[in-house]
Amino acid sequence: MTIKVGDKLPDATLMHMSKDGPAPVKTSDYFKGKTAVLFSVPGAFTPTCSMKHLPGFIEKAAEFKAKGVDELICIAVNDVFVMDAWGKSQSAQDRVTMLADGNGEFSRALGLGLDATKFGMGQRGQRFSLIVKDGVVKDVNVEAPGEFKVSTAEHALGQL
Repeated sequence: MTIKVGDKLPDATLMHMSKDGPAPVKTSDYFKGKTAVLFSVPGAFTPTCSMKHLPGFIEKAAEFKAKGVDELICIAVNDVFVMDAWGKSQSAQDRVTMLADGNGEFSRALGLGLDATKFGMGQRGQRFSLIVKDGVVKDVNVEAPGEFKVSTAEHALGQL
């Protein structure tokens, strides 16, 4: 079942690269008391993700903060080392938090997993964005296959 407005985020463990190395992030704790925009990309370093999706949120980070967003969070079904390297290559530091859903458990728990085996990419997460307040989903934006419209930074800004 796909997550919907009013649902609480599922409890899962994502990974973040801290100054001391890979560190677990429990969603039940992490989203408590904050307003966040969580967006998912099918894969780090892939074309649309690297040229449009992540850069859009990086460029508009100050606008999100001005609208009361505490944190912008990018997830992908990639390992924490790849997410860290991708974030650094895009200069995302201090603007977008890069979290790894390495095994795709969180994406599947959201009902937003993606079977990309026919493209040689295995199991991934769909392209989507969620606006989350205190762990509860306020907006759900899932892209149709091959599209890039409703999960953009501009669309999310318009929902705030």
